[in-house]
Amino acid sequence: MRRDLLILAWPAILENLLQSGVGFADSFFVSRLGLHAVAAVGVSNAIFQIYFAIFTAVATASGVFAARATGAGHGAPKAAAQGLWLAAICGLVLGLIAIPFAGPLLTIMGADAEVRAAGAAYFRIVAAPSAVIGMMYAAGAILRAAGDTRAALTAGLWMNGAHVILDPILIFGAGFAGLGIEGAALATVLARALGLGLLIVRLRRRDLIPRAWADLKPDFAMLWRMSRLGTPAALERLAMRSSQVVYFGFILGMGTKVYAAHALTSNFTLFASVAGAGLAAATSARVGQKIGAGDAPGAKAYLGAALILSVALMTGLGVFGWGAAVWGARLFTDDTLVVGLMLTALLVNAVTQPASGLVTALTATLQAGGDTRFPMLATLIGAWAVRTVGVYVLGIMLGWGLAGVWIAILIDNILRAAALWWRYRHGDWIREV
Repeated sequence: MRRDLLILAWPAILENLLQSGVGFADSFFVSRLGLHAVAAVGVSNAIFQIYFAIFTAVATASGVFAARATGAGHGAPKAAAQGLWLAAICGLVLGLIAIPFAGPLLTIMGADAEVRAAGAAYFRIVAAPSAVIGMMYAAGAILRAAGDTRAALTAGLWMNGAHVILDPILIFGAGFAGLGIEGAALATVLARALGLGLLIVRLRRRDLIPRAWADLKPDFAMLWRMSRLGTPAALERLAMRSSQVVYFGFILGMGTKVYAAHALTSNFTLFASVAGAGLAAATSARVGQKIGAGDAPGAKAYLGAALILSVALMTGLGVFGWGAAVWGARLFTDDTLVVGLMLTALLVNAVTQPASGLVTALTATLQAGGDTRFPMLATLIGAWAVRTVGVYVLGIMLGWGLAGVWIAILIDNILRAAALWWRYRHGDWIREV
């Protein structure tokens, strides 16, 4: 089972690493336009985290329905069609919101006039076709739920390759005047449209899209059930994102060097978090399939394999991230104080990874079982009552600085792991969806 999970997870892990690399390339091209463009894209992407939280929740619900149907041996095409409908509807609503409210949203984020003007143009172009993003997320989740993780990786390779090629052409021009930051936005939209097209083709080839209109048309009863399943997952991610905004402000108040060290640390924590996300996708698919087939013992056995794999792999990569920073931190800064803070944070992060691995595997399993509400409550309480309060108490009141921040994150993960384990052992987490 562990081997099966690894085989299923590695394309998702590679896809996430690829996305991170393309994000770096995108930032590089935009930075040639000036700091106001970098800030405009950065603030716009901060707002987009809310959109991504909703799309990820829709993808989670679509994946659970598709995995159950795959395990049961029938109904997967209809589940896929309804997942795409739900993603398209949510994307359409969010896209319509972006057109008139781009400027006010950037103002709320604190953008000045120059950044607001550039950011509003960028945000409108990227956000207006949000239905494409939502359907892309849902299509990838449906394919992974059916056991096809390589399709999403292949589409991601083409999409991100197109993005890297289109970015400099549309930003700076090639035989025509460049479009600047609007060109960066247009490159993003075109690349995502390509990715969605490839995923739809793959769904058709695997007969995961109905050919009869009776199965393809919206089923509002199923859409409502998907929405009920996905809403807690969306709230879970929004709770974490909103708490991050608050405690990032606390860290910024500790000084520029402390905040820089915290931000740079993410370059070395990436390995474990990406591996965890890939394993979570594989775990959710296999557990959902077993539940759909009526094999509850098989679902629990897959969780056991996932727990061992997630803890071992994420802990190993956490230690690797700390070791890599011992020599690699100076590639980012020569400031000895910042380097020292980074190494301290990464050491605590390595200690955090066993609990983080448990949280990752248990959350994916409970959501696949149809219990999205308890993980949402655990994250809401953990993110705000433990993590955010802990950052303030340990980092600011007790004066532990960045070490206090990461110790608060460690405590949050330990308590959430314990709560999720209790729910798995004693709760009714396998539910009809």
